Amino acid sequence: MVLVAEPMPWLDSAAFTLLVPAGCVHEPADCGGLTSFTCEMALRGAGPRDSRRFIEDLDNLGVEWSDSVSTARTGFSGATVAGNLPTALEIFADVVQRPHLPEDQLEAARLVMFQELRAVEDEPAQKVMIEAQRHYYPDPWGRPSQGNEEAIEAIGIEPIRRHFGLHYRPNGAILGVAGRLDWPELKDTVERLLGGWDSRQAPGVVDGVAGKKVEHLEQETKQTHIAVAYDTVPYRDPDYFQAWGAVGVLGSGMSSRLFTEVRERRGLCYHVDASYHSLLDRAGVFCYAGTSAERAQETLDVMLAVLSDLGRGIEAAELDRLKARIKSGLIMQQESSTARSSMIASDWYHLGRVRTLDEVSRIVDGLTPESINAYLARRPPRDYTIVTLGPRPLEVNIGVR
Repeated sequence: MVLVAEPMPWLDSAAFTLLVPAGCVHEPADCGGLTSFTCEMALRGAGPRDSRRFIEDLDNLGVEWSDSVSTARTGFSGATVAGNLPTALEIFADVVQRPHLPEDQLEAARLVMFQELRAVEDEPAQKVMIEAQRHYYPDPWGRPSQGNEEAIEAIGIEPIRRHFGLHYRPNGAILGVAGRLDWPELKDTVERLLGGWDSRQAPGVVDGVAGKKVEHLEQETKQTHIAVAYDTVPYRDPDYFQAWGAVGVLGSGMSSRLFTEVRERRGLCYHVDASYHSLLDRAGVFCYAGTSAERAQETLDVMLAVLSDLGRGIEAAELDRLKARIKSGLIMQQESSTARSSMIASDWYHLGRVRTLDEVSRIVDGLTPESINAYLARRPPRDYTIVTLGPRPLEVNIGVR
């Protein structure tokens, strides 16, 4: 396991992000949702704490904590006053090494999994974006963490225990800590808590095929939800910040091109944006719009036109507005141990090192319309994956092959 930390002595808090190499890519094809199910069970008591005491001890420490499951990793994070960090780390060290995985709570955990599945069905915007990732990436890299109802119904305690035993391991794990901390003391604490964690052989992942380039999910509703994805470079690529700048101009904020052209000028939708999604060695840009069924075709047509136009370049004023937003975000990171612990853990996963905020600021300052336009000339948006959800399919006339 790698420990990476960043002292922030002006804060009174400390935060941690613990990433273990247990992601959806490692699930058997017929066990969709197994990673999330395992995570849910791991939090139902660990070490000397049963499920109730686990929650009470975290509450008594004032720890704001969360868990997450993604394609390649399961994450546990928490923030508290700096003096309580060692005890908070002790609790989650038990989670990743000594969970009870209590069989008598299997059905209660299964109900939680079903609730998460139903929550997606109640949020069509989330559903269409999940399906866009599933179609864009080759299997298993686009698998949704929620799994599917048939698999969740069939999963028993033994697959959960086996999945935990294989994938909750220190080789490939990363612990990021930020805030008010003493580095020598932190190293000693982590060595005491996690130094005996046994390594296991890392299983490989075999790439399958991606989904259809154009897919429609029929649903009787007055709305239509549109997702458009296209290829870009991953976070560790030297061109990442050029690509990130282009995506910011495209769909970040109310001055972005998608917002201006699709919503402000034409009033076609109630929401539109674009976001960057990066795995370790592949990435995608995912655009979303929510609109009425009557205006869905025009919304898609305008979105694709805006994407095509992006390939012809950006302007200096657009980049200046984006830089102002980015700088605001960097300043806010300086005030948040939670955000910083997450970022340094993510940096280490993608880069094998941590970018300082000063380094990121210098990179952003160095972005120019010319550098971003040179990138766009090499890699314009194209070869789209398009998923729609609504009462009827839409016509796609450009950009798919």
